[in-house]
Amino acid sequence: MSWTTPENSGQFFVVLVSVLPMAFLWRHPKSQYWIARFYDGNGKRRNRSTRCTERKKAQKLADAFEEAANRKRTAAQTRRVIAALHAEITGQGLPVQTLRQFIRQWNENKRAETVPSTVAHYENVAAKFLDFLGDRADADIAEVTMPDILAFRAHESHTFAPKTVNHSIKYLRMVFKVAKRDGLIADNPAEFVKTVREREADKRARRPFTVDELRAVLSVADAEWRSMILLGLYTGQRLADIARLTWANLDLQAGEIRLITGKTGKRILIPLAGPLKVHVESLSAPDEPEAPVHPRAHATLLRQGKAGGLSNQFAGLLTQAGLRRKQPHRKTHGAGRGVGSSSGGLSFHCLRHTAVSLLKEAGVPAAVVMELVGHDSPEISTHYTHIGRESLADAAAKFPDLLVK
Repeated sequence: MSWTTPENSGQFFVVLVSVLPMAFLWRHPKSQYWIARFYDGNGKRRNRSTRCTERKKAQKLADAFEEAANRKRTAAQTRRVIAALHAEITGQGLPVQTLRQFIRQWNENKRAETVPSTVAHYENVAAKFLDFLGDRADADIAEVTMPDILAFRAHESHTFAPKTVNHSIKYLRMVFKVAKRDGLIADNPAEFVKTVREREADKRARRPFTVDELRAVLSVADAEWRSMILLGLYTGQRLADIARLTWANLDLQAGEIRLITGKTGKRILIPLAGPLKVHVESLSAPDEPEAPVHPRAHATLLRQGKAGGLSNQFAGLLTQAGLRRKQPHRKTHGAGRGVGSSSGGLSFHCLRHTAVSLLKEAGVPAAVVMELVGHDSPEISTHYTHIGRESLADAAAKFPDLLVK
């Protein structure tokens, strides 16, 4: 603030001088690098990683960032200025980690934190994004911009359903969030990229089967698929968990199934419903307890690392049963096989919805229903705990025998 006295006037005027703060430093607790915070020529605050661990050297880089920003240099000019200054201060070139290197390491770290099927999904999205960027995937990760993410979203939307595209965007948000935390980038280019709006047809997915629809599918299924459908219906478990079952999971004497769900890692105990117990007892059990209950499905799951192939086989059964329109293998105009498929809202997962619906219609309390099918909702887990074995057995006994006409 300064005081001035105009000529021929005894009045004093206050002149406010706006002075923007000098560049300063900040470091995330989980990162070794200092982040420069400064204001550009338009008065907007900016954050840029110095990729430097020493505070004095980082401050020089921060000041250089601020100077470059206020001179309104191009991004390429700024990068050259900072690279030269970094070499002058440290005696080394500016460290660069390519997008491909970072994604590879990020996916590898996730192997210890999540299930194989999720890792496989991450790797699939990563491969598509890297392929989309081409040679730029081997450039500095800091060069990836929000327009790149938007272009990838548009590209994927021409081939895949909105839900699939949105999963890809969420993956990229996670990857770049960690890159920002580690000081490799200043801003997450995927943070403000919106998800794709789902069509009304997609929102109608995953409805329960009707009794007639179940009988139609069972009529075209072979012995192994018939068994998997019955287990999916009377336990409410996911396709991968049904395919993963071994005879060690089945206790016919106690009349129950014990397993650890692949998606949530939750240990669950499921009393065998009467019709299911009759079915399981009709199967030929091998001498080896660890032998799979459904050998072909088990082998497919192990080979592919996910249940996608099995889902496609079940879709084929729906087509044979007249419950799903056959999808062409060639790409149709404006949409791929993943866009707007005429599934009638049915999939193997719908057996889970069917189990819940049947039990609720039989008057089983919601808490018991959710415990029986291994519901993984945080709200359910918070409010419904310690459901007794007797309550679960009573619930399983209320399943109707849908095979009796």
